[in-house]
This record gives sequence, structure tokens and C-alpha cells, in this order.
Amino acid sequence: FLKAIWDGLDELPGKDEKIRAALNQTFQTQGLEALQAMLKKSDPAYYRQVDLKNPRRLIRALEVCEATGKPYSSYLQQQPAKRPFRNIKIGLYMDRPALYERINARVDAMMDDGLLREARHLFPQRHLVALQTVGYQELFDHLEGKINLPSAVELIKKNSRHYAKRQMTWFRKDRTIEWFGPEDRSAIIAHTRDQLEDR
Repeated sequence: FLKAIWDGLDELPGKDEKIRAALNQTFQTQGLEALQAMLKKSDPAYYRQVDLKNPRRLIRALEVCEATGKPYSSYLQQQPAKRPFRNIKIGLYMDRPALYERINARVDAMMDDGLLREARHLFPQRHLVALQTVGYQELFDHLEGKINLPSAVELIKKNSRHYAKRQMTWFRKDRTIEWFGPEDRSAIIAHTRDQLEDR
């Protein structure tokens, strides 16, 4: 979503509901690994850059590959579009132990606020791609009797930490982001003011 704001959207082919339905069926019956293997064969370039844990992105890329006969990556723009505004990119960094402690505390708070109740309510729709996310997936496994609740909660924490690590890896590739500590408010304000004055 951020890349779309910063660089504009790529011109992609429209949806093909028949192909998408077949790919969703593959995901349900054969799992994420099957989609990953299909994409690696159809579009190695996109396979190397996509979040391989995100079934929605894998399915969309495969849908385009199958519908057009061309790699999904061939539709991705090489140059950012001209934007009617200026990007000022500010990143917040935190020491990993502190970040992980905060993630663990957030998961505990979500559980206290009713995440299990919410997952139980959504359980009949657990096959939907939009629900194949950290938090729901682990609790769905618990509700199916595959793991106990404490193990599910620990898995949510672990998978959330892995997700945060992947996010940081993605953001660090962007050399135009200026990084600050979460308490550096005055430095962030000064940096933003300087960037605006340089226009």
C-alpha cells in the first residue's frame, strides 16, 4: 500500500474470477507451498521479491500469469510515476528486544480484548483468503483441536515477530527513508520542516 502511494499504481490486467477460484481451491486443498511452487515456475523474478507467506499476493500474481501468459513482474513499473505531492519518508526503529517485548504484550492485550471470541465467530469462514493471517490462523488451528490455546498464543507471538522482521527487511531496502527512534519527536519535526523548506 505504501509503495502504491509513493510510486503510483501499476497498470495490471483485470480480474479473472474463474482462474482466481481455481487458485483459491488449490490453496485450500494443497496449501501455501503449492502456490509458492507454481509462482516460482511461472515468474521467478516476482517469486524472489514477493512476501511468500501472503496467499493473496501469490494468487493475484498467478492469476495474471495464467490469464495473460506473461509474468506478473512484467507489468510492474520500473520507474515511479510522477506524483502530485512530495514524499517525506520517516521510519521508526526500536531495539529488537524492546520491539519483541512490545509485540508479545500487544498479543496478550488482544487476547484479553476478545481475539479468541472473534476468531470463534469467524471460524465458519476460515477458508477465506482474507482470514489467512497471523492471529486468526493460529486460533483456527486451536479451534480445530490441532493445538492447545497457550501454544496458539505463543505461535501468534512468534509469527508476529517474524512478520515484523520481514517488514523491517522490506523497509530497509528503501534508502530514502530517514530513521529515528520512537522518542525522537523534535528531530522528526525538524527533519520534516527541513524537507518542506527544501521544496
